[in-house]
Amino acid sequence: MPVIAPVPAARPARIPNQRDGAEDGVAAGTTVDHLTETYRAHYRSLLGLAALLLDDTASCEDVVQEAFIRVHSARKRVRDPEKTLAYLRQTVVNLSRSALRRRILGLKLLSKPMPDMASAEEGAYDQLERDSLIKAMKGLQRRQREVLVLRYFADMTEAQVAETLGISLGSVKAYGSRGIAALRVAMEAPV
Repeated sequence: MPVIAPVPAARPARIPNQRDGAEDGVAAGTTVDHLTETYRAHYRSLLGLAALLLDDTASCEDVVQEAFIRVHSARKRVRDPEKTLAYLRQTVVNLSRSALRRRILGLKLLSKPMPDMASAEEGAYDQLERDSLIKAMKGLQRRQREVLVLRYFADMTEAQVAETLGISLGSVKAYGSRGIAALRVAMEAPV
């Protein structure tokens, strides 16, 4: 199911300069106007990031909306407006982790089995390939999956991935290399 982002009504002429002065009584940090512009510009990319970490559209939308709400509430703590997007990405990753933890706990408590996935006959070849990639990604270690999603989907540099996940640059390289190797093995294995 495609992810559909809400379309904003109108765009302001420019993003207010954060260093010109305080808005909305905020002495320092990200303003509401800057956060609104960040929402308009990056909502879809953050939704895609959540989609690669989670598996259903509704949860992805909930996670991204919650991330914006939390950043809005904590906008005084984001001193440098240029770091608002990085703060949002980190919040999306953390909320996705939390959502997955809640699901795992729910599955442990759930006694009935989950419904089967759709059969191969119901989808096209592209869908089969995508399903096998998603399955292979789910088989990776959590950190490997996060590094690959941030590095190749979010198009972050290794340094940005290291900062977002709070790990060293060497760890990013190691997790990425091992993750890609594991994906190659999983994708080449006969179904």
